Amino acid sequence: MVSKPSSNSRRLKRHVRVRGKISGTADRPRLNVFRSNMHIYAQIIDDAAGVTICSASTQEKDFTSYGGNKAAAREIGKILAGRAKAKGVSEVVFDRGGYLYHGRVKELADGAREAGLQF
Repeated sequence: MVSKPSSNSRRLKRHVRVRGKISGTADRPRLNVFRSNMHIYAQIIDDAAGVTICSASTQEKDFTSYGGNKAAAREIGKILAGRAKAKGVSEVVFDRGGYLYHGRVKELADGAREAGLQF
């Protein structure tokens, strides 16, 4: 019987491969995305200093709607971009976390672009 590797282990391998090529700096930090079935999380990270500049997720207390759909992902992108603008960040490098650039990941990116982040 042939065993199929789990989709999450394959995603982690893709993520490691991508992270070898991109990193966030003070000028252009990295916008990292993680999605689960119920929620989506995004953070802007300065890899040179090793700090998270700002973050947003559907698990925050002020976010009351369901977090596992495209509308929620777009809203999180807008919230994150607003927080980044408040911290003085306008350009980022997008790190899709090994996920396909499709669906909720794409909606988060589009929401962040609508709110003024450039990548």
